[in-house]
Amino acid sequence: MLFIWDVIVTVAYYKLPFHAPSLPLPVFGTALALFLGFRDNSAYQRWWEGRVLWGAMINASRSLARITRNQLPDPEARDLKRTLVLRHMAYVNALRCQLRRQPVDAEVLRFLSAEEAAPALTRVNVANGILDGTGRRIDDARRRGWIDTIQQAAFERILVDIANAQGGMERIKNTPLPNQYRFFPDLFTRLFCLLLPVGLVDTLGIATPIGSTIAGMMFLAVLRIGDDLVDPFANTVHDVPLSAMCRTIEIDLLQAIGDPAPEPLKPASGVLW
Repeated sequence: MLFIWDVIVTVAYYKLPFHAPSLPLPVFGTALALFLGFRDNSAYQRWWEGRVLWGAMINASRSLARITRNQLPDPEARDLKRTLVLRHMAYVNALRCQLRRQPVDAEVLRFLSAEEAAPALTRVNVANGILDGTGRRIDDARRRGWIDTIQQAAFERILVDIANAQGGMERIKNTPLPNQYRFFPDLFTRLFCLLLPVGLVDTLGIATPIGSTIAGMMFLAVLRIGDDLVDPFANTVHDVPLSAMCRTIEIDLLQAIGDPAPEPLKPASGVLW
């Protein structure tokens, strides 16, 4: 469409009594480039923060598996160890689905029985419900005398780290960029692309469609990059690979308790989901 518009402007310049006005395109282009660069930086910061938070989630998950394996006694708490690992695997997958606005039930029931999952599935925030249930089971282990209060506090510190990471992810997901960051860059970029051949036709002549289209596509590409990165959990090819990171957590936790683990996810058509 941009190329067709550039051709129309060029043909009108040569066929009609039309004189292109002198436009300060360098000033417009510089201002627009700064505006788009600032917007893309803001979008990338959101994307990178989402990745950092999931990295923190992976680290906290490994810590939870390690303290579960080392602090809970055998053989009394053997079943509890496996329960805590399965609950956390259900938790991270439920969180992944919540962030991507996908159904949560099936992912939770992959790891937990219907009876075990029922209290969490009645909650608005299913992932937080699973985390609360994990905390209650650790408290029950303390009441049974399997761990002491110091060990329970160590467990709670890890659960707090997990909850903080979840809160940061939900903040990114539920707080979009202000409307001005989305509306005005789109408006100004498209307006600039419309004015570009008018300002260049005197200089480029019949080469205007090529030069103007390439320059316009560069600005449109920068605009699109910001749109692609602004929501790192939107389940597109540009987003943080939540499924792969959840599989990484599953592998680490299952191997920590000596259970067989699935294979890591592989990129599909060059994309890791």
